[in-house]
Amino acid sequence: MIALTSLLVRDYDEAIAFYVDALGFELREDSPRADGGRWVVVAPPGAESGLLLARPSKPEQLARIGDQTGGRVGWFLYTDDFTAAYARMRGAGVRFLEEPRQEAYGTVAVFEDVYGNRWDLLQPVG
Repeated sequence: MIALTSLLVRDYDEAIAFYVDALGFELREDSPRADGGRWVVVAPPGAESGLLLARPSKPEQLARIGDQTGGRVGWFLYTDDFTAAYARMRGAGVRFLEEPRQEAYGTVAVFEDVYGNRWDLLQPVG
């Protein structure tokens, strides 16, 4: 099982605000580290895995904020009620890059996080 995936962020509090307030994630941990950083984990309610929000420690990492996957969708947020999730997220200021569409695998729309990383909001078929 994959427990965490690191996501580079510019600022912990800015990222927490987006993921918790706009996307509805839970703040699972926010602990200080000995090096002055923080160990910050957010996750959708009920999810077994989460995101480790990580501030860059090198210039190469700083340059990757918002482009960790080269412009491709890198994360997939599942929902069992696409219409409600889409409306709530739009109301919270989440920027969608397209209108919702039907695919063989479900209802989907691409959105960007606060840094420009691309995500799919997806309600799978079945």
